[in-house]
Amino acid sequence: MTGPRHLVLPMTAALLGIAVPVWTFASAETIRVEVKGLAFIPAQIKARVGDTIEWANEDFVAHTATARDGAWDVMLPPHTLDRIVLKRPGQFEYYCRYHPNMKGEIDVAPDRRSQP
Repeated sequence: MTGPRHLVLPMTAALLGIAVPVWTFASAETIRVEVKGLAFIPAQIKARVGDTIEWANEDFVAHTATARDGAWDVMLPPHTLDRIVLKRPGQFEYYCRYHPNMKGEIDVAPDRRSQP
């Protein structure tokens, strides 16, 4: 077989006359935010509902990634990582409860399936 494997299903469906929704092939992304030097890097990100945000604490002290609206509160001991899956669209500000000057923002768009 030649060509990428991700084309097998749509080609087979086309040969069989089966409609395959476009969103079947859209996949959620994992977006990494590094926590180092008492900062979230990058501090501003764009994502979609269903995407995963992964915070990796590279500092020697504990941090949190706490949404101002209470949507999540991620504990980040030194040299660990944790994740959340974004459930709803909107603009979310977050901060570290231990170091309130550490701030970030996530702009969450609707999921890929709701796009034309």
